[in-house]
Amino acid sequence: MTVVSVGNKITSFIRGILTVAGCCVVAACNPAAADTASDSLDYLSEEALSKVLMSDSVPNRMIEYTGFTVAFNPEMHQPNYVVWELTSDELDGPNGRKDARFMQDTRIDGCATLADYRGSGFDRGHIAPAADMKWDPAAMADCHFLTNISPQTKKLNQGAWNNLEGRSRSWAKKFGRIIIIAGPVLSDRLDYTIGNTPVPVPDRFFKVFLAPDENPPRGIAFVMANNSLSQGLDETATTIRGVEQITGFDFFSVLPDDIEEQVETNNNYLGWDRLRR
Repeated sequence: MTVVSVGNKITSFIRGILTVAGCCVVAACNPAAADTASDSLDYLSEEALSKVLMSDSVPNRMIEYTGFTVAFNPEMHQPNYVVWELTSDELDGPNGRKDARFMQDTRIDGCATLADYRGSGFDRGHIAPAADMKWDPAAMADCHFLTNISPQTKKLNQGAWNNLEGRSRSWAKKFGRIIIIAGPVLSDRLDYTIGNTPVPVPDRFFKVFLAPDENPPRGIAFVMANNSLSQGLDETATTIRGVEQITGFDFFSVLPDDIEEQVETNNNYLGWDRLRR
């Protein structure tokens, strides 16, 4: 038994040497191959990571704005989702929202109007928040188009949703860059509307995060009711897979299957929030 054990160790040792040598040869011939040995996704572009798959039956128009992209639903008069990359060097800037004004995007069929929200009792809730757009005046202006807005209760918009926006900026500072995908859950049956357009009022909202340059990459998601929330952010945390199930969307399909599984099945908010680079 001892001889067999030692033999196995020697064999494993030799195999290990051959494997390392082989990897060195591959890396020498193709330096890019060495980079892919890491689980980090820093080789994937913002465009690749921002792609969301959805059913062709969902009304959708893609709109490219400065700093973010809106997948707009012209029948629901609000986004299916909004996606943007937030980097650590985009967290500060001179472009505050003091002079910004909410606007109907008259170029887009189905966009809500200012009158739809006026006197409705609901806030014009940013999906891509203004505080993420201070780095560029065009981005700050664009995020106030009503194509980036959904009806939110004041308790949500100025409460838990706002708190999550603040946390996301601290995560961008920590991780260097994060991919954020957020929106109303329009797959629910929505009976209440505002305005003459009319604009359906969502019952809940989602927000999905990916830290692609972590090794291994990290992901987490949140679902919040469109009302006041008594629980903390940790209790609204869920998996990306869970958000896929309620929305019908497929996030981060560009990822290798094993990494996608890892990223989309984690909902450890405290572990995510306490990560240090």
